[in-house]
Amino acid sequence: MILHIDMDAFFAAIEQRDNPALRNKPVIVSGKSERSVVATASYEARKFGIRSAMPVFQAKQKCDHLVIVPGNMKKYQAESKKIMEIISHFSPLMEQVSIDEAYVDIKGCERLFGSPKEIGLAIKNKINNDLFLTCSVGIAPIKFLAKIASDMNKPDGLTHIKEHQVKNFIFTLPIQKVPGIGKSTMKVMEILQIRTLGDINKFTLPILTQKFGKMGQKLIALSNGIDPSRVETNYTRKSISSETTLPKDIFDFETIKQVILGRSQSVGRDLRKKNLVCENVFIKLKFSDFSQITRSKKLDTSICSSSAIFNEALALYKKIQLKKRIRLVGVGVTALKDKNTPVQMQLIQDPNRQKKQWESVDSAVDSISEKFGTNIIKKASLSEINYRRNPDAEENSN
Repeated sequence: MILHIDMDAFFAAIEQRDNPALRNKPVIVSGKSERSVVATASYEARKFGIRSAMPVFQAKQKCDHLVIVPGNMKKYQAESKKIMEIISHFSPLMEQVSIDEAYVDIKGCERLFGSPKEIGLAIKNKINNDLFLTCSVGIAPIKFLAKIASDMNKPDGLTHIKEHQVKNFIFTLPIQKVPGIGKSTMKVMEILQIRTLGDINKFTLPILTQKFGKMGQKLIALSNGIDPSRVETNYTRKSISSETTLPKDIFDFETIKQVILGRSQSVGRDLRKKNLVCENVFIKLKFSDFSQITRSKKLDTSICSSSAIFNEALALYKKIQLKKRIRLVGVGVTALKDKNTPVQMQLIQDPNRQKKQWESVDSAVDSISEKFGTNIIKKASLSEINYRRNPDAEENSN
């Protein structure tokens, strides 16, 4: 049995816990700017149709007495650490997949803590008693169903899908609930009249592969209750990114260049702090009409220098033919690995020597920032930028 623990409205719940005046009120955690987006909405706010990633001005239109609270990522990360310590007490096989959710394999733990349901309740009670926060727990024989189950009875819920219930549950599971099914995929599903995961079995593998690529084979496996993925105790994050919503829509190259530089500095600092390097850089742009694009590049060598990340991100940006003003800019990296991973030695002079020199400079700056604060030293070109960083822009890991 696998458990998926998902905190309820995590950021907003912490703010309501710490400030009694916010309890039972519609609260969102976001930046102060009207152009910011909702990082988390309390369940009182969700009753008005407010959701994560919604622009704040739209949220205020839906609820005229909405309370907006600035985010405090350091506080949320500290609470996350406490939660993961509680969960790991019940099983060493724990995989944290985001700041507020984790998988736990409880195989062999029944003799210590009881049945799967009893373990789920014990985790919920421990978190609530120690931290005054609620979570929802999903329990299932396979990983992807555990995640779906945790979302079924929010907030403060517990859903247990037993082994003999899996077949019927899958047969009736709405296809849009399956992880990885987005809007474009749903359009094809509607054409094929696939409404539930069970409907997948009406089609052959060649047809599904033709329509959905590699996802087709995965869908067949899931529709038959097969999910080979396991709880990864040595889980490493797959990406680090930083984005910001601008005070106003812009088209000016120099301003966007400075914003990309600022986001690259943030991503590089996070990489080095976690002793990681990346092999892929991407940028994300959201336009004035809320449409968005991403562009990425696979690198020849691993990097963690902020300057190297900036150069790659800027090169990606220069290839885009802008037709609309930009509302949001993001920079990110993927294909992460430990910085100490052995690499093949060069027989000729290292062409990336300059990048390595910049890594040394960045490391020195990191040390100063760690001691005196991130604003004590920064690029001269960033000194005139005046935009607000959203709480949801701190970093996104997948």
